[in-house]
Amino acid sequence: MLVSTVLGLGVLTSPAAFAQQASSANGDQNSGNGAASGGAIVLDQVTIESRVENAWGPVDGYVASRSATGSKTDTPLIETPQSISVVTADQMEAQRVESLGNALRYTPGVSGEMWGNDTRGSGLQVRGFDAWDEIFFKDGLRLKGSAFVSFLSLEPYGAERIEILHGPASVLYGQNSPGGIINYVSKRPTGETFREIEVSAGSFDRYQTQFDMGGKIDEAGVLSYRLTGLLRDGNIDVDFVNDDRIFIAPSLKWQPDEDTSLTVLGTYQRNKGGWGIQFLPAEGTVFPGLGGKRLPNNIFVGEPAFDEFNPTFAMLGYEFEHRVNETWQVRQNARYSYLYNGEQFGVFGGGANPNPDLEPGLDPDGHTYHRYVDAGRSKFGNFAIDNQAQATFDTGPLAHTLLMGLDYQYTDYSDWGAGGDIAPLDDIFNPVYGAPIGELTPYMDVDARQWQVGLYAQDQIKYENWVLSFGGRQDWTQSKSFDKLEGGESEQSDSAFTGRVGLVYLSDIGLAPYVSYSTSFMPEIGTNNEGEAFKPETGEQYEIGVKYQPVGWNSFVTVSAFDLTRENVTRSYGNDTFQTGKIRSRGIELEGVASLDSGWDIKLAYAYIDMKIVDDGDGTGGNTPYGVPQHRLSLWGDYTFRSGMLEGFGGGAGLRYIGSSFGDDANSFEVPAATLVDAAVHYDWKNMKFQLNASNLFDKQYVTSCYSRSSGCFYGEGRKITGSVKYRW
Repeated sequence: MLVSTVLGLGVLTSPAAFAQQASSANGDQNSGNGAASGGAIVLDQVTIESRVENAWGPVDGYVASRSATGSKTDTPLIETPQSISVVTADQMEAQRVESLGNALRYTPGVSGEMWGNDTRGSGLQVRGFDAWDEIFFKDGLRLKGSAFVSFLSLEPYGAERIEILHGPASVLYGQNSPGGIINYVSKRPTGETFREIEVSAGSFDRYQTQFDMGGKIDEAGVLSYRLTGLLRDGNIDVDFVNDDRIFIAPSLKWQPDEDTSLTVLGTYQRNKGGWGIQFLPAEGTVFPGLGGKRLPNNIFVGEPAFDEFNPTFAMLGYEFEHRVNETWQVRQNARYSYLYNGEQFGVFGGGANPNPDLEPGLDPDGHTYHRYVDAGRSKFGNFAIDNQAQATFDTGPLAHTLLMGLDYQYTDYSDWGAGGDIAPLDDIFNPVYGAPIGELTPYMDVDARQWQVGLYAQDQIKYENWVLSFGGRQDWTQSKSFDKLEGGESEQSDSAFTGRVGLVYLSDIGLAPYVSYSTSFMPEIGTNNEGEAFKPETGEQYEIGVKYQPVGWNSFVTVSAFDLTRENVTRSYGNDTFQTGKIRSRGIELEGVASLDSGWDIKLAYAYIDMKIVDDGDGTGGNTPYGVPQHRLSLWGDYTFRSGMLEGFGGGAGLRYIGSSFGDDANSFEVPAATLVDAAVHYDWKNMKFQLNASNLFDKQYVTSCYSRSSGCFYGEGRKITGSVKYRW
């Protein structure tokens, strides 16, 4: 919100400084109404407006100081004993972010583009562990999907910030991957009146219009609103693949007094496109094919007339908060999410070489590439609710923030899938399309229901410069599925206790060393070859680090070291499925971010990950899992002139280094490292902003990752240039 106060001469550098200076100013006013007091001269009164940040609201610049993702309470990042990265709306605007994968490019230890330019939004990796929708949350509630579809393509323009909690988070959120979670924080009504509309055009015939507006509905400000929307028509850098979108997100807030508020949040999104993900052979991508040929990064190995991926989803939820007294406040967050995907079909590279003794995905002639047909249909509904009671109180010298919660999720979905045959591409380097689609044979037709109930508690205790956080959670999960093809019904129940404990020391110079221990669990649906139900997957992490928030500087630095182990990992080899896996990830992450009065915005990220398969059923123990670079480095800087003839003009540049990785679990080959350059130029003039962005400026052709040599390699996005004009009023 915006707050105004009458101050003397001074600079606000933080909420704490704001409060201190406001208190001082009020004292001066009471002593003499502008007259000299005690030999001091009281200057003319100056009114300063400053946005006080909270864990769910907007951030000015790149530097967030508070978050609720790591605690479910409005907590300073420096007091949270776990690494948290925040990608703000200002950063996403400067870098022209158009997908979740784009948003994560400058975040340490995280990737959102392992599978290349996948229009589904998949290809997530956190601290070396692959992930699907189990790590994706919106406003603290999980956005669960099914085997075929997810909400990962949710439009980032609707986010105030995207937050990444590194490491296990089950103590607050229940079943989850040990790598961490990604929390999409929606734009909400702020009480301010603002309006903006933007039009843009760019590479691959992409044309887009977006708008964001909000303000008070009544003069007293009891009711306020926000409306965010986007309309896009365009393609991606893969031939024949569309990426059209309609997005609308209305919200309404009712706040009759300072103790009570109710915010209603709605979202509708309709995607109409194709399959950006292309399953390619290592020959022709990682390695040159016969005659030294390489495939272009816009290669399409499917059929243009048989390529659709058109999910539609809608969400409606609310956030209610009420302060009962000085000690207690209660919150309830709830949402229903719906997803329908009735048009999902395509032709994919399979590398199904008829000679099983040949490893490459191409026939011996070096040109013929085998393919397969796949189609799917999904319908999905999810209800989630989180009830919280928070108490703030003291016991002697100890200051407590106690949180107790009960959450519940119910999911009901159906997945149908069918496969078929199609002729191979006779020459993948010069593809000719138009092969007839073979008869589709269903291989999946499942109706499923899943439940989760979680009971949790957490206490954040402050004593002088120390902050101790500890919590525990008990989860109960149940799933039922009916196989319409086989006629059988299966049921599975699991329960688990998870926890976290952490300690932070807050020094007077802004340094905050910390240490933490946390655990996670994730139910694995299904059975092994002996018909035994899989055990839940578990995670355990030890983390030490230091956070630095220098006094008087709008900046934040985090350095962390972690030891993370994932057990009961389910892995498949041919027709056999095992659950003997144990994978360990150790590493160091560094993140620095600053938004300075001089006009600089800076983001630095580095991650070193040493990952090993400790125990596995195929003898690959000691190897490194595929697709995990040991080193990642990124640096983004943006400068805007604040005065002089060039006032309002600025530019930015970014460097992304992705280290080499193994192309399979057997570590039989490596995917080369890649260095990419991004750039931006922008000019603010009156109420207008003109901006030009380029990602992968030098059009570097690179492979993001491989999981097999035959048909498991993926190209990264080529050069993309976008120009935009924004008008604010």
